[in-house]
Amino acid sequence: MQPLNLGPFAVAPDGALRPREPQAPPALRFRWRGRPCEAAVAPDGLRLAAIAGRIPSTAEPGADRPGAFAALASLPAALPPGWRLRLLPDHRIRLEAADRLPAPTATSVIAAMVRFALALDPYLDRLETVSAGVSPGRLNTCPG
Repeated sequence: MQPLNLGPFAVAPDGALRPREPQAPPALRFRWRGRPCEAAVAPDGLRLAAIAGRIPSTAEPGADRPGAFAALASLPAALPPGWRLRLLPDHRIRLEAADRLPAPTATSVIAAMVRFALALDPYLDRLETVSAGVSPGRLNTCPG
């Protein structure tokens, strides 16, 4: 039986999702606590990412830049195994994780998204205490 094409996904008879074009993995975008998040279905599993915050500008009154950089420096040691932190050129803070789903289905992708979002909470709280978890409305909508 041939896979069913559903948008950017090929859906196997057992319900497994695969990208139709592996060079451009399809992604499901969502928001958690106002932050843009993404779950990309790649041939090797699921790639999860969130824009967790942003280092405040020197032009922002009352911003605790030193505290934000200190929190950022301590964050990698606190992250779960396999998670990665990146500081983007525009000073947004991106957290990334991978979930090796051997045959991702719609249900397993949603479950992985929920697990990722819930696991983000302590890191979002930590960044918010030092002004790095800025108002979500000021974060770009694209996590990339």
